[in-house]
Amino acid sequence: MKTELIGLDKEEFASFIESLGEKPFRAKQLWQWVYNRGETDFDKMSSFSLALREKLKENCTITRPKIVAEQLSSDKTRKWLLEFSDGQRIETVYIPEEDRGAVCISTQVGCAVGCTFCHTGSQKITRNLTAGEIVSQFMVARDAYGEWPSPTDETRYLSNIVVMGMGEPLHNMENTFKALKILSDGDGIAISKRRITLSTSGIVPHIAEVGSKAGVKLAISLHASNNEIRSRIMPINKKYPIEEILKACQDYQNVSGTRMITFEYLMLDGINDDLSCADELISLMKKFKIDAKFNLIPFNPWPGCPYRPSVKKQVLAFAERLNKAGYAAPVRVARGQDILAACGQLKSKKNNC
Repeated sequence: MKTELIGLDKEEFASFIESLGEKPFRAKQLWQWVYNRGETDFDKMSSFSLALREKLKENCTITRPKIVAEQLSSDKTRKWLLEFSDGQRIETVYIPEEDRGAVCISTQVGCAVGCTFCHTGSQKITRNLTAGEIVSQFMVARDAYGEWPSPTDETRYLSNIVVMGMGEPLHNMENTFKALKILSDGDGIAISKRRITLSTSGIVPHIAEVGSKAGVKLAISLHASNNEIRSRIMPINKKYPIEEILKACQDYQNVSGTRMITFEYLMLDGINDDLSCADELISLMKKFKIDAKFNLIPFNPWPGCPYRPSVKKQVLAFAERLNKAGYAAPVRVARGQDILAACGQLKSKKNNC
């Protein structure tokens, strides 16, 4: 059986090259061909002899997921429906800004968390993605925009990664952390850890490890200011209530320095958008001494959802209340709504792409 190279880390590349009876320096060369240059054709790896190229073709593969469907939003957001070798599918999104942009990658087929406002949550969990399947999503985006070999921070458009696509990344922690290690390696894809954000619904036992093991930025999908509301819209809160999450956030900040935590807050009309909720958020941040900012997210409706977006006036008042207390609270501009690519809208069914 051939070895799939996408998803192997540097130590595994070294072991693979050793198994072929090749000299150790070939591992770094192969790593750069695969992860820095994005090459998938062994015949084009010109630093290798013809004999080594043949040996690689006989013993390994470099596989991208199949692009089943692709859509481009009116705002230039791009979404891919990707299929892996077993037929399972996920969605990946690129969200561009004027001179940069973020690739939103998935970590699971479906999701077990079951947030009632999330389209992905209506698709039950099927399986975890491998490290290679996570990494390959970013590589598909790089292929589409021609950003090979890896550009510098000053010239790249695919500048950031947000791990907040389909699935709960801390339910697939081992594969997710391995993928982030590969994506951030300076000899390969080379996305700086300071440009990677992992978003979690609050899997308390592993939050601090986002800092100690992955070393990337942390975002918490909070979406409520008290346990009564949060348990109603996010059933996982019954297992990991807000106070436990914020204590884990303290631990994260202790191991990662004073790195700010982003709290994502979906604005749901009549559910969590009262100004008393803003006051509760302020009290929580002060009580736990969290260095925090809030992303206020307009709700993105999807077919069959029971919620409505908060009215703009209420969202702005909510943001102003947080701002006056000293917490940045930008209102996120919804992107890709016309192709169901916005926050909470991803679902890997072909008729939704």
